[in-house]
Amino acid sequence: MGLLDGIMGHASAVPVEKLTKEFQPILLHDESIEKAFRLIRDMLVFTNKRLIVVNKQGITGSKIEYQSVPYSSIKMFSKESAGMLDFDAELKIWLTGEATPTIKQQFRKGDNVNEAYKVLSQYVLG
Repeated sequence: MGLLDGIMGHASAVPVEKLTKEFQPILLHDESIEKAFRLIRDMLVFTNKRLIVVNKQGITGSKIEYQSVPYSSIKMFSKESAGMLDFDAELKIWLTGEATPTIKQQFRKGDNVNEAYKVLSQYVLG
């Protein structure tokens, strides 16, 4: 789960402590980061209130879009596990009113996709 995974486009877990300062300006006073996963420059950040999809744009990545997705707007999600010869897994998230998955994230073979799936289950299913 290092630099090579990021270059290959695989999500890797990010320690919550590293994100606290960056996300403090946009988090509510009673909101906390539960889990986060990085894909090269982009991230999926799961809080106790919403999913934040971070999209760094441009060559330098200085322009950043923070998309807040309330868990209540997630109507379905799935995970596709890595197979014997497949080295990655995929998390797909459908939002209310959408026929196709709005958010798709590739995960490295291992537990990361299961961790994300558990966090989604906890907050979407209640």
